[in-house]
Amino acid sequence: MTRTTALDPLFTVVNTAVLTDRHLANLAAGTLAAVRVPGFLDAQTCRTALRVLDRLPTGEYDPDRVATPIVRFGPALNDYRDDAGALDAQRYWHDAEAARALWHRAGVRPDPIAISLARLGEVWGAAVSPAAIGGRAVFGGTVREINTGALIHYDDLNREFPTGLFDQEIVAQLAFNAWVAVPEEGGATTVWRHRWEPADEEHRDAYGYGPETVAHCQRVSLRPEIGDGLLFNPAHFHAVEPNAGGRRVAFAFFLGLTTTGQLIAWS
Repeated sequence: MTRTTALDPLFTVVNTAVLTDRHLANLAAGTLAAVRVPGFLDAQTCRTALRVLDRLPTGEYDPDRVATPIVRFGPALNDYRDDAGALDAQRYWHDAEAARALWHRAGVRPDPIAISLARLGEVWGAAVSPAAIGGRAVFGGTVREINTGALIHYDDLNREFPTGLFDQEIVAQLAFNAWVAVPEEGGATTVWRHRWEPADEEHRDAYGYGPETVAHCQRVSLRPEIGDGLLFNPAHFHAVEPNAGGRRVAFAFFLGLTTTGQLIAWS
């Protein structure tokens, strides 16, 4: 058997001030590594958001699932899976409504989440709708401060909830981040040209995987700047390197492309 070592010429990073629907479609198809949009959020929006965020109550992910400390405001669906892989609905909806109330009370203006969703909807040609469960909109738009890094992992709603979760059917998932604070050194995001396969479970490490899983895979690394927007397909294995100092704070949510061509959002 012949094994190729050639690089995939399509697995690249596009840096662009003009995001297009073609960029989103290529990410959904897996034929592009990432799209970086410098200045997606302006400096004033970033400064205002960071001041307000420091007054919001934050917590960490469930330490039984995420061993590396990641400070977060807002619930993430993954933290509410029960032992059977279903959503712990009572606990999730309680926390989602509480987070919505706190966000509204904080009065973040301009609102980075609203700005981001509106701009992405303009690019796609139709407004981004919230993902829904039983007709009820889920929470979308967490704030995460990752200073000690994140393990190599992937995100795939269809694998995380294989019996289905949303009213809408998802055929592809994208991850969106917009940074309002970045460290002077470190904190790069790396995306590998590798998707989960059963053999990867031999290298399972807490919520993620050991480096040998992607040791021979093509990769791209991006170090964010304040205001940057980043989109990538999170079915590709990805990780965050630790900071050498300073803070790395981003607004984050997932986008899903539905069977009807709609974009929906959740966290």
